[in-house]
Amino acid sequence: MAEKQLEQSGWDGVISTRDKLRFLCAPSAYPHKPAIVELVETHMSYVFLAGERAYKLKKPVRYPFLDFSTIEARERDCREELRLNRRLSKDVYLGVTPLTAIGDRLSLSETGEIVEWLVEMRRLPGELMLDALLWTRGVRDSQITAVCETLAQFYRRAERSKIRPEQYTARLAAEQKVNRAMLTHPGIDGAPQILERLDARLVAQRPQLEARVAAGRIVDGHGDLRPEHICLTEPVVIFDCLEFNAELRQVDPFDEVAFLGVECAQLGAPHLLRRFIEELALHLEEAVPSWDLIWLYAAWRAALRARLSIAHLLDPSPRHPDKWAPLANRYLDLAARALDGAF
Repeated sequence: MAEKQLEQSGWDGVISTRDKLRFLCAPSAYPHKPAIVELVETHMSYVFLAGERAYKLKKPVRYPFLDFSTIEARERDCREELRLNRRLSKDVYLGVTPLTAIGDRLSLSETGEIVEWLVEMRRLPGELMLDALLWTRGVRDSQITAVCETLAQFYRRAERSKIRPEQYTARLAAEQKVNRAMLTHPGIDGAPQILERLDARLVAQRPQLEARVAAGRIVDGHGDLRPEHICLTEPVVIFDCLEFNAELRQVDPFDEVAFLGVECAQLGAPHLLRRFIEELALHLEEAVPSWDLIWLYAAWRAALRARLSIAHLLDPSPRHPDKWAPLANRYLDLAARALDGAF
């Protein structure tokens, strides 16, 4: 339960995280008075679905890749999330809202001492999320085209990365080293053999990878392009980018879209990887770099997702502990299939 985890994480002031959670779960907390409030917990945040609005509260946590342990750090991250996500979903990200207190009374207003910051968003229709559509009625060709048109426009405008070719390949190798260290869980099948194959491909295709950097193809991208972050409204909305680590957003657009394809494959739609890649190339008005490179990107992303799945089990009180090892195995299977050149 969320409250159990909140009790363990604690708070560095009078008003605890649990107090904030209790307040924000009440419809009366919000100016627009929604009928109900739904709480959705993620690895790093609590999201409150309050009628036509959604509010995100960062957890006061610290990991090797981020530090949300102070209110100042959480405010900075909220503002960075707003700035970055407005690149692809300007009308969704409405602002950064203070949570204030007078004594022990909390309020979403400008009055009182600021005790927390929240990202305020327009709530999107859950039934039109790409992952939801893959589970229900499927995705139309016109919707795939709309996603790729949106992404192509974004990548053309995106800031070009200043990363050097050797830095780019060194980062992939470093992440692969962490993959190897993490994927030793007793419930994981065949990881050493798959990772050895991936190591060999990273070495063999290093010239291709570095050529992409030298050609200026690496951009400050989305960083977390998953189906649940794509809403197939008109126009398409792509949200919830990776805001807390700029280095991890330095991507080849075809790597990022291969990642999207891996996630669709994990949801039962493996054919979409090739479809997304070809459609993106069309709208970028350039050729697919090479299918060997696309499959390398897909395998590397699948191995990374396997590792991130297992990482949940390192939490003091992991959510859904029975979920992560089977999910990691599914991603490793996708990595092996990508290394074979097809899903």
